[in-house]
Amino acid sequence: MGDTQFHVRIRQSPGRNGLLPEHRLYNQKCPVYLQADPGYYYGYVYFRQVKDKSLPRGYFQKSIVIVTRLPFVSLFTEVCALISPEFFDNGEPSIEAACHDIDQWPSPTPGETVNLPLLGTVLQAHIPSHSNKVGPVTAPGSPSEMNLSPVPPPTVLSSVHEVHMFHCFSPVISHVHLLWELVLTAEPIVVMSGSPTTCSRMVQALVSMITPLMYCSDFRPYFTIHDSEFKEYTTKAHAPPPVILGVTNPFFAKTLQHWPHIIRICDAPHISATQKHKLKKGGNLKMLDSKPGVYTYYHPFLQKDKTILKKLLKGVQMKRPGEVQSALLRRHLLELTQSFMIPLERYMASLMPLQKNISPYKAAPAPHPFNPDDFLSTLGTSGPQLTSGIKGDWVGLYRRFFRSPNFSGWFNARYREVSQKLQALQLEALSDAVSETSPTMQCGSESMGSRETGSGSCGHDIENTSQTGAKRNKRITPEQFNKRSATSSNGRYNLYSSRRSQNSTEDQLMTSFLDRTPYELGCDCQVCHQFGHFCNCWHLL
Repeated sequence: MGDTQFHVRIRQSPGRNGLLPEHRLYNQKCPVYLQADPGYYYGYVYFRQVKDKSLPRGYFQKSIVIVTRLPFVSLFTEVCALISPEFFDNGEPSIEAACHDIDQWPSPTPGETVNLPLLGTVLQAHIPSHSNKVGPVTAPGSPSEMNLSPVPPPTVLSSVHEVHMFHCFSPVISHVHLLWELVLTAEPIVVMSGSPTTCSRMVQALVSMITPLMYCSDFRPYFTIHDSEFKEYTTKAHAPPPVILGVTNPFFAKTLQHWPHIIRICDAPHISATQKHKLKKGGNLKMLDSKPGVYTYYHPFLQKDKTILKKLLKGVQMKRPGEVQSALLRRHLLELTQSFMIPLERYMASLMPLQKNISPYKAAPAPHPFNPDDFLSTLGTSGPQLTSGIKGDWVGLYRRFFRSPNFSGWFNARYREVSQKLQALQLEALSDAVSETSPTMQCGSESMGSRETGSGSCGHDIENTSQTGAKRNKRITPEQFNKRSATSSNGRYNLYSSRRSQNSTEDQLMTSFLDRTPYELGCDCQVCHQFGHFCNCWHLL
């Protein structure tokens, strides 16, 4: 009863249009985990349910949903919270006014801080970028328009995408490292709760645990029996897919009991669950349906970091602000993910070919293949133990990670980046080789300037550093050209050989060139038709 806010993620129907140009430009500069996915939409929901005996079902139920490609959970949750109450109080004119304000917003540009006016309020938010540099504040409208009406002080959002991580994980904080491994290896996970708000935020917090690595599997913050993928995700005909589902319907407690990892969250904020329950075949479903905790078959590869757990629990006793607790937990998980990924990034860099292998006369070289055994052999001297104090079976965790969609997504993205870099280096080498080549031919334009010493009689600049100026301007007749070609055994006029027959392919090719008009050869003067320039520069064509 009352008002409820949550968000969903829905798959785009096949055959529909992909990303807009603004989204593609945004994806080029934003962090990979915040990119707009061409296959999915986000829906940010504000749902109101109140008793009304005048209605057939006895309740008034209506939702306001903002649909977008952008995973800005915090920003659009706040936007929806501003628009929806106005709509329920004043009707459709509030929606029209909100759409007019949103239409004035600038396109999302990573690195900029934007002011977003909405229904008399201004939201200020920073769009993250690769460099994490804070850019200038961007506000819609011209300066003259902004000066005509007073602007209220902005409501500053700490983040456009982050959720309160500690608030989400506080019921299962002792298992945070176990959950990190499950998300890292893209294991199937079900989050069960009595509230869409709780389960959607928990799913979003799980996905953000491995930042800055992108979670490459599917995840549904709020999943219902009416979703089109219901049969696909609940069938027992095959193993559960690598997806994270957030559900509230008790029907899923029985339908998804075969899933290997289930997180049961209690909606009461004062109740915390620190006991881990392991599922067994034929387990008590009533216990699963009632008791909160983490139910899993999984045996973690790494030990817990008791230092961060003690720090967080001490913060609870000292009534430390939740934002500070979330920042501590997020920083710890970020460092843990970076410690895991640094050896992979270092090994990927070693797959780049050497600079000497890049030649303008060959195709761009391809990166060396990724060999898991070669990588694992480097962990003894340059493994994650150098940057993380957590002990455990890192090799086993890497092997499991190699079989996950997260590794495939990361490796494919890095392979494309390396291939593009190699192609750019090969084009650069080719450009340098062309610029160092001395013979050039420029002909066919009367706007090339006045005639200069050493140029042809038509005024076109033809350079050949291997020949003197006198030889470059020397003309011969076609008869002299044919005679030289037949008798000379050395030199640049040796286009024929006495051993070739008169009807050879080379003879036919030469005859076809001699029969062309000067316009076909790229020169617009009749003087060149006397073979003064053409014969002198034949080796360049």
